[in-house]
Amino acid sequence: MKIAILSRNTRLYSTTRLIEAGKKRGHEIRVVDPLLCYMNITSHHPSVHYKGEPLTGYQAVIPRIGASVTFYGTAVVRQFEMMGVYSVNESVAITRSRDKLRSLQLLARKGIGLPITGFGHSTKYTNDLIKLVGGAPLVIKMLEGTQGIGVVLAETHKAAESVIEAFSGVKANILVQEFIKESEATDIRCFVIGSKVVATMKRIGKEGEFRSNIHRGGRTEAVKITPEERSTAIRAAKIMGLNVAGVDLLRSNHGPVVMEVNSSPGLEGIEQSSKKDIAGMIYDFIEKNAKPGKTGTRGQG
Repeated sequence: MKIAILSRNTRLYSTTRLIEAGKKRGHEIRVVDPLLCYMNITSHHPSVHYKGEPLTGYQAVIPRIGASVTFYGTAVVRQFEMMGVYSVNESVAITRSRDKLRSLQLLARKGIGLPITGFGHSTKYTNDLIKLVGGAPLVIKMLEGTQGIGVVLAETHKAAESVIEAFSGVKANILVQEFIKESEATDIRCFVIGSKVVATMKRIGKEGEFRSNIHRGGRTEAVKITPEERSTAIRAAKIMGLNVAGVDLLRSNHGPVVMEVNSSPGLEGIEQSSKKDIAGMIYDFIEKNAKPGKTGTRGQG
């Protein structure tokens, strides 16, 4: 198969592994920087051009769209969908999962366990917003933040007020969430492909750090999940519409709660902790499902 990996950096572990695994299976693999693509969006002859030539003959694309280029990156994915090219994760699903507020509302509507979460605009009723999520300590998140950036633990009511006012002062949209103390600076990443959790890992924050992100010095270890956690991860990915997803869970006193559903989950930590060929599993999924015009939305929405 002729497959394009939409990635801005060929040196990233995830991109390198996808190149290796694809070539090992005999596929023709090309890495395409989505920001260097330009498009003819007319209805009769939609096309994607790259470095002076049209990208034609592709059966599938693997989007590895960074959060900072979501708008343009998903436009490129949508264009491939309009051309009938199969996308492992569709543009609508990527956009849905990248909007933290929208994704949490969709998960809540389907009954997925979440931390108690508040969202507001005015600072006039900050006290009530804090009470709404159970009071301090609580976590305050910028909607646009990634990899733990823009996430603050406010340990007192006064600190929470100050952080909310500071974020509001720079026009940042924020979420206010209960702090799941019993998770003890750990979370569980469930790697979902299709309708299966194919690998899991526990991420543990460095000493003194409540965030468990690997990018912030956290470490990983193997973990066995419960049937409820497995079901929650699969349902969360399905609600987002993602075929490949990293679903981040916390273990709370009232069961698993979803923190985030990631549409471009990294492969390094999960492959090293699970000792599994996750990149190869992604190609197994593509080989079974990539049919011309099979993209569900065909670029809609």
